[in-house]
Amino acid sequence: MTVRAEIAAATDRIVERSKLTRTAYLERMHRAADKAPRRSTLSCGNLAHGFAACGLADKQALTGEEMPNLAIVTAYNDMLSAHQPFECFPQLIKEAARAAGGVAQVAGGVPAMCDGVTQGQPGMELSLFSRDVIALSAGIALSHNMFDAALYLGVCDKIVPGLLIAALNFGHLPAVFVPAGPMTSGLPNPEKASIRQLYAEGTVGREALLEAESKSYHGPGTCTFYGTANSNQMLMEIMGLHLPGASFVNPGTPLRDALTAEATRRALAITTLGNAYMPVATNHTLHLVAMARAAGIIVTWEDFAALSDHVPLLTRIYPNGQADVNHFHAAGGMGFLIGELLDAGLLHEDVRTVWGTGLAGYRKAPRLEDGALRWADADTISGDETVLRPATNPFSENGGLMVLDGNLGRAVIKVSAVKPEHHIVEAPAVIFHSQDNFMAAFHAGDLDQDLVAVIRFQGPKANGMPELHKLTPLLGVLQDRGRKVALLTDGRMSGASGKVPAAIHVTPEAADGGPIASIRAGDLIRLDARAGRVDALVDADDWASREPAIADLSENAFGMGREMFGLFRAHAGSAETGACALNNGA
Repeated sequence: MTVRAEIAAATDRIVERSKLTRTAYLERMHRAADKAPRRSTLSCGNLAHGFAACGLADKQALTGEEMPNLAIVTAYNDMLSAHQPFECFPQLIKEAARAAGGVAQVAGGVPAMCDGVTQGQPGMELSLFSRDVIALSAGIALSHNMFDAALYLGVCDKIVPGLLIAALNFGHLPAVFVPAGPMTSGLPNPEKASIRQLYAEGTVGREALLEAESKSYHGPGTCTFYGTANSNQMLMEIMGLHLPGASFVNPGTPLRDALTAEATRRALAITTLGNAYMPVATNHTLHLVAMARAAGIIVTWEDFAALSDHVPLLTRIYPNGQADVNHFHAAGGMGFLIGELLDAGLLHEDVRTVWGTGLAGYRKAPRLEDGALRWADADTISGDETVLRPATNPFSENGGLMVLDGNLGRAVIKVSAVKPEHHIVEAPAVIFHSQDNFMAAFHAGDLDQDLVAVIRFQGPKANGMPELHKLTPLLGVLQDRGRKVALLTDGRMSGASGKVPAAIHVTPEAADGGPIASIRAGDLIRLDARAGRVDALVDADDWASREPAIADLSENAFGMGREMFGLFRAHAGSAETGACALNNGA
């Protein structure tokens, strides 16, 4: 099976620019690999500490030389719906490991924070760097060198990228990622969006908004819209780090438990002690860049844009449609989607996966038959073409992701949910240094006009690059009133940016003296998603003579733990290199 020429060309460019860093990475992993059990290098005192709390049977097993030991790295907490199901996973994994002739230990926990809880709150300024903390935490868990493979329990926005960065730094260890699955469908997404906008306009009160939100986010599991969390699940499956079809099975079901047990068996099967040793397979514009660099692979925004030009849009999931991920799964899910991408030459099939096959093995869907887990061929016909389509009949011929260049620097924009008539916006700049100030101006009635909302000093060095989703309903109100509106920010909007054109991740950021800091109120800004440009339409001599604005960021340095993250802000790389404080994204 061959891939399309455009996909092969993009791959070749990545391979060529990554030769030196990738070679150095693989040499490090080769040196770290050892065919003996990891714990065999430990002294008797080390090993005794390592299994002191184990039961007698596990302790005896770990004393020997042939029993593989699995590390469980978990993002469990019971405040976040996506991670609450992981509470019962370690016990299930330990039982499955013993039954398969192995041992499993919880090696460590990592933090898991939710942007949905911290939106608009000071804690949001810790969100992006929590990815780095998660990588560090997982690294500490694995540093005990007791383990022959690792199971990573994580789902959401920064958790999976952080776990994968750690997994790649321990790339000599086989790694299987174990999802928890999405919550069941609640209040339909269009109704939720409507209530949010009515609340933003002041038409309904807080009680109605809270009722709607509670009906949307109502139980254990991942939020069901297509944001970063569910993008993570798709990515892990396409990278071959999940079991086939594992991404979107609901938590608390027999099939979910069976998949978790099978993930344990696969992790044991691919250690150095078996016959199918498979170190972590290393086959989002912010996180994927950082994850790739952890493996010595240099991915750029141009790669995303080039691939987006040639990969059609096959799904419509909120905010790019009315369906949620449960509807996507029911329509054919990952098995159908991967099959379509393979048949269209849009995926490399010959990747190594934890399943022990190439990606063709992921054309399957898991089933329970008389209590036993089986895989059957996935459907080859979509169960609902309003949600999931074949590559021969896509919703769009491209993925809707673009890189913008211009005298304001570089940015990315996602236009898959933006109507074509809003792809070009030319309007005066209205400048704010926080989304709270923008919201105050909106509610004061000061923004009922054509505008480009410039929200700057929101980058990783300024305040940790918080998501700015509270802007979306307000900008949507202005757009619905017939105003020309767009957002320009060195902050981020994650995967659910919606219907308003948003040039995000602007780099260089304002805190680095980037051009966005030179915009003045009233400057005419042109955002052109068709031409891939974002410019201040200002006389060249005037523009060149301007001194960038300086913001007082002292309020962002303290409170809600922000004082502990000064080191991360000071050492953060640019958004284009993944905004990572670990090795400055290199």
